[in-house]
Amino acid sequence: MTPTTTPARTAPAAPAASAAPVARATTASAASRPGAPAAPHPQAAAGTTPRAASKADPRTAAENTGARSDDAAELIAGARERIDALDDRIIGLIQERMAVSAVIQEARIGSGGRRVNLAREMEILGRYRDALGKPGTALSMNVLELCRGRV
Repeated sequence: MTPTTTPARTAPAAPAASAAPVARATTASAASRPGAPAAPHPQAAAGTTPRAASKADPRTAAENTGARSDDAAELIAGARERIDALDDRIIGLIQERMAVSAVIQEARIGSGGRRVNLAREMEILGRYRDALGKPGTALSMNVLELCRGRV
């Protein structure tokens, strides 16, 4: 039997693939509620972000990146900005996955089932391991732990 969801409980559609960062949860309570919107960073209202504030650092670009040339420092700084944007997207996707998992768990428990489906979790572990190797297994275990919700 396939679980169904009501429109009011479905997770939002995946964001378009863009480099625009999503807001991060700044409190444990906001991050722990599946489906809860992430709270914006406190500095976001003032128009600055932690990354923007770090650009005002009096150290040289080479000192900030550990590079030994300005060209390498510039390349590293740009790549770090891209990594920060990717991390923001990954965090947003994990939060979305947590919300979808909560819908599934609610339906399963509501029908008299168990909170966790171990066979499904084994499929997910294998999928991550096949794609990413041994570290993929550890990563998937952390993702699964986040998505199991709170008892």
